[in-house]
Amino acid sequence: MAIRNMTVATRSLDGDMTVDEFKEWLRRFDVDRDGRISRDELRRAMRAIRARFTGWRSRQGISYADVDGDGYIDDGEVDGLIEYAQKSLGLRIVAY
Repeated sequence: MAIRNMTVATRSLDGDMTVDEFKEWLRRFDVDRDGRISRDELRRAMRAIRARFTGWRSRQGISYADVDGDGYIDDGEVDGLIEYAQKSLGLRIVAY
């Protein structure tokens, strides 16, 4: 399922998505357009897919993927966030 064809705020993500689709979906939550995802922006993204315990999970996701420790997920750290999303949120993200 292509994320760009969904109403993100009201539907959960069912089916496979590509890495590029995941990144495009995640960019929708970059409210300040700084090219990085903050914990609050990640929490909003998780709420959009109706995840539970979004405050805790967003802290865990940042901690898991934030290699440089600045509290944000940037382009170089998205792979770690993808790994976290697959393991902890049950999202199916494929390379193609």
